[in-house]
Amino acid sequence: MNDVYAPTPEDRFTFGLWTVGNPGADPFGPAVRPKQDPCEIVRKLGEIGAWGVNLHDNDLVPFDATPTERDRIVSEFKKACEESGIQVPMATTNLFSHPIFKDGAFTSNNPQVRAFAIRKTMDAIDLGVELGAKNYVFWGGREGTEVEACRDPRTAIQRIREGMNFLCEYVIDQKYDLKFALEAKPNEPRGDIYFPTTGHMLHFIETLQHSEMVGVNPEVAHETMAGLSFVHGVGQAMEAGKLFHIDLNSQKIGRYDQDFRFGAEDPKQAFHLVRLLEGTADGDRWEGSRHFDAHAYRTEDLDGVWEFARGCMRTYKILKEKAIAFDSDPEVQQLIAEIYDPEIDPLIKKYSRDHVEKIRALNLDADLLGSIGLGWERLDQLVIEHLLGSR
Repeated sequence: MNDVYAPTPEDRFTFGLWTVGNPGADPFGPAVRPKQDPCEIVRKLGEIGAWGVNLHDNDLVPFDATPTERDRIVSEFKKACEESGIQVPMATTNLFSHPIFKDGAFTSNNPQVRAFAIRKTMDAIDLGVELGAKNYVFWGGREGTEVEACRDPRTAIQRIREGMNFLCEYVIDQKYDLKFALEAKPNEPRGDIYFPTTGHMLHFIETLQHSEMVGVNPEVAHETMAGLSFVHGVGQAMEAGKLFHIDLNSQKIGRYDQDFRFGAEDPKQAFHLVRLLEGTADGDRWEGSRHFDAHAYRTEDLDGVWEFARGCMRTYKILKEKAIAFDSDPEVQQLIAEIYDPEIDPLIKKYSRDHVEKIRALNLDADLLGSIGLGWERLDQLVIEHLLGSR
């Protein structure tokens, strides 16, 4: 029997070596699953229908690997990807695990640490490009503070800008076909992290020398930790033409970074996110990969890990089907139909002195307009009925 929710290459579903490879360790206990070989992870991803795999440099190549060991590991990994039909669309650098980064990488007060971070990132960029990556993500997990007196936040921002400008120039000089995506997070592992939200990142990007090369990588959990609407953050990034990559998972508000299976905690938000990405309501489909930056529960063995991965992809496809049905529903279309006023719309879209006078002359009855019900209760009920399968 044909499974309509089975993933296809056109879905562009990806996972990280660190996601399905997560052994289940946490601050209160050790690993509960065996470490998986990256090549075996790639083969398994191919079997379950994923399109790609993403990685930090040290997910694949150990921190202390020799050049010979590095080349052997990369060669074996490339062969596994080729045999499994798996792409490597995104890569990133681990600038948070080694003790050298305990007080930041690009923001460290020590210029030797900053130089080490830039050198490590250049090497990791070379690795990503060798594997075929077109996007390169920066998550500044250690770029923050617990002791505010340790550095002026303006200095930290300047140092990050210097690092990004340097690395953009490196990519240009090497003639790499690569773009950068900046990932925000409000806190954890630091008490506070610089650039806590996608909005912060979007503003910062405009201060860079090569802003055209740099976009954002919003993550469900991170925006939710900040108490924000992830759908709105993604919408702002899309409208600005800066959604270069995305991390899909699930998160309870006000908690630590949980990285649950996509849709597990917030199916309504996930539904609206899928509507936005797939363009079912209005606009074009976003053509980037759908990356699941999530982890299986610590309760699971390896079989449970792959059930988790299948679940992420299946949930996305179910929500896509429901989004198409919702936006094709005549009652929904009627409720959200745009009101166009041929007299007023042209006046408020562009300033002119003539428009100022005409707007002042309009007969606009505030009390009447304020008394009109919009039908959003019914619209939201239709969302629920479509999600629950009763419509």
